[in-house]
Amino acid sequence: MDQVVITIARQYGSGGRTIGKMLAKKMGVPYYSSNLLKMASEESGINEQLFMQLDEKLKNSPFLRMSTDVYTGDLIPPESGDFVSAKNLFNYQAKVMKRLAETESCVIIGRAADFVLKDCPNVVSVFVHGSKEFNLARAMEQNSMTEGEMEKFIAKTDKYRAEYYRHYTGRDWTDARNYDLCLNSSKLGFEKCVEEILAYIQVRF
Repeated sequence: MDQVVITIARQYGSGGRTIGKMLAKKMGVPYYSSNLLKMASEESGINEQLFMQLDEKLKNSPFLRMSTDVYTGDLIPPESGDFVSAKNLFNYQAKVMKRLAETESCVIIGRAADFVLKDCPNVVSVFVHGSKEFNLARAMEQNSMTEGEMEKFIAKTDKYRAEYYRHYTGRDWTDARNYDLCLNSSKLGFEKCVEEILAYIQVRF
């Protein structure tokens, strides 16, 4: 297969982002995370700040947990009053991800990419998780919070990711059936997680 796209969903502190970067480097392919917002802005003509502001707004809003609006692939036209709605900002991120999946090999972090690209035959979807103790210890290395504050932050972040995922997919973020691979980074370590993903790609394709 010419192109292989790896999507990575991850618990906070599990190292999914680090694993994604390591994997992209080893494969010699691009890595996409927050830079997708800039690309979606260029695709849509919508100011990049609106994409960035939406991320922060959703984290502190009951909007996600109170409703479901499963992604269907439709784009809202510029003449509509909903052109810069949360739904359409997600739609344009999804459009960019679909274009990437059609044209290159890459690693994509978060953004419900596994669902957006579920019908693409060249996609490998991964969920990275770790023990509570492992995730906490790693998060503490990266942030200047007390242990109690960090525990609350992790819980809040993972809750947001689960709500975001359910809102746009109608699915449970932690359901193993959504993914090709579920990897426990607290048992495998980052290098072996990368090896497992590469081994799966080799066997499958």
